[in-house]
Amino acid sequence: MDFLPEGLKELGIPAEFKEKLDSYIKTLLEFNAKFDLINSDSYDETAVKHILDSLSAYPELKKLAAKYEKPEFADIGSGAGLPGIPLAIVFPEIHFTLVERMEKRCGFLNEVKARLNLANVTIEENQAERLEQKRFDICVFRAFRPLEKKMTHVLRRILKDGGILAAYKAKKDKIEEEMQALGKNMPEYEVLPLTVPFLTENPIDGEIRERNLVLIKK
Repeated sequence: MDFLPEGLKELGIPAEFKEKLDSYIKTLLEFNAKFDLINSDSYDETAVKHILDSLSAYPELKKLAAKYEKPEFADIGSGAGLPGIPLAIVFPEIHFTLVERMEKRCGFLNEVKARLNLANVTIEENQAERLEQKRFDICVFRAFRPLEKKMTHVLRRILKDGGILAAYKAKKDKIEEEMQALGKNMPEYEVLPLTVPFLTENPIDGEIRERNLVLIKK
């Protein structure tokens, strides 16, 4: 099965973006050993666990972006460009800033930007703590580590008033535990279940996983 086009179809993403996504996957695999980018070494696994996983929030982010005249998106701790690069590919009309603290990974991200001709992407070598306040409308990030008070405060600070943090997370019960641990200053939030083709259903490796998007409002 050709997982990438089938997955794009399931998510309602136009097939016109397949070529750039395909190029991105191949670039990831080409540079993976040198830069330690992802924990996948096959095309199909990368397509499902990283590209389709990143794009699973496409329907929700499309709704959110429509609320802003010219939304400014940021991918915080972008690493290999996930989820920022796939999202920038399928939202060519939206500007994305990929924030990454490691110089060598910024080098990789600049290589991807050049190869894929992503005019709507800016690479910034920086840390979240040093970013200008009230700068972005929507910040996305893959948050496989627990959210904690300090980082949640830092991330909300760089949002414009009315902005939203969109965190890719796994199990809902763990999310609830993390948010409760923030204590009395816990921000308003919403947990939206995500469907990742061949990961949360009909899994490529037989192991069904859970994915959710946590929206934290400022």
